[in-house]
Amino acid sequence: MQKVSELFSDSDKTALYQSFAAACSDKDFKDFVYGLDIEEEILMKYTSSLEDAFIECKNCKNCKNLADCKNNEPGYKYTPIKDRNIINFSYVACDKKQKELNDNEYKKYIELFDMPKDIARASLKDIYKEDKRLPVFKYITEFINNYDNEDKPKGLYLHGSFGSGKTYLVAALFNELAKKKNIRSVLIYYPEFLRSLKASFQTTYTEQFNYIKKVPLLLLDDIGAENCSAWARDEVLGPILQYRMDSHLPTFFTSNLTLEELEISLAMTSSGVDKVKARRIVERIKQLTTDLELISKNRRD
Repeated sequence: MQKVSELFSDSDKTALYQSFAAACSDKDFKDFVYGLDIEEEILMKYTSSLEDAFIECKNCKNCKNLADCKNNEPGYKYTPIKDRNIINFSYVACDKKQKELNDNEYKKYIELFDMPKDIARASLKDIYKEDKRLPVFKYITEFINNYDNEDKPKGLYLHGSFGSGKTYLVAALFNELAKKKNIRSVLIYYPEFLRSLKASFQTTYTEQFNYIKKVPLLLLDDIGAENCSAWARDEVLGPILQYRMDSHLPTFFTSNLTLEELEISLAMTSSGVDKVKARRIVERIKQLTTDLELISKNRRD
């Protein structure tokens, strides 16, 4: 590429220099551009863009948080990058934005189905660690430590009163594994999932069903709250549990019901009472999980 002296007339070069020199009367701007380690004759061609970049760089230095960002693209700064004899300008994430991006990278490994948005941000460090919850925390710690073992640890059947934080705890565990080990997971509000699955018979039923069966970590949230039908119990829940049991895939459940109460609920459908099939489902859950109760006050109030 030709040098700037070969591309511009003498009058053009004079104008470029005068514009650049005027901008450099600001000591901070001068320190900024010469700190780029780019030849002066190249810098002169980009005075206006360099001034824009300087303003955004200065905004970043004075910025306390992303919410107060004054740049044209919040969280990004207009940045000069030398490419041989020219300067390209790109929007580059600032340190705060990059940290946010890195912190949220784990979310691509987590899928939520009809779950509260704050579940995606669930964190173990934000959980109340009271004495009654210690068995659950002990389980979570051991599960994380043992997940890479050839024999995967069992999942969890976590039951307790409404609003005690059951779903949040499991979500925090899944998020931790996504951050540390890039483990993919799906968290499903089970009653709504059944309605959606039934509505997808002619379209994506098989695809949805197979994906849920095979995902590395699965949470069936609020099991026992659905209107139980023979189809949901025998054609959906049963095959999912059987596949995951055979494949040693950790499976998690939250419920307001104990396993004994869940068995009673699963036995009663519009087709009648079938205690044998309900017992089979509960036996599979027992083989897949550790059964723990979460005792805590309602934290949704």
